[in-house]
Amino acid sequence: MATQKSETDELAAQIEAIKAEMQNISATMGRIAEKGMHRAQDKAFETKESAEEAIKQNPLQAIAIAVGLGLLIGILTRR
Repeated sequence: MATQKSETDELAAQIEAIKAEMQNISATMGRIAEKGMHRAQDKAFETKESAEEAIKQNPLQAIAIAVGLGLLIGILTRR
């Protein structure tokens, strides 16, 4: 009987250790995902800023590109 009790206690301890390790892994993955999200947001903001600057420097070219893309999308969606 004592052997079964010690085996059960050992198994319970192993389960608790696995649960704690899974919680640590989950927390680490959450931090990594959050950092990746912040990097993506920063990159999107930088891209937006550079696009705005390019439009300010070349407004006619930006309008021509927008019109061209609009026409192309219109032609492609007609089919």
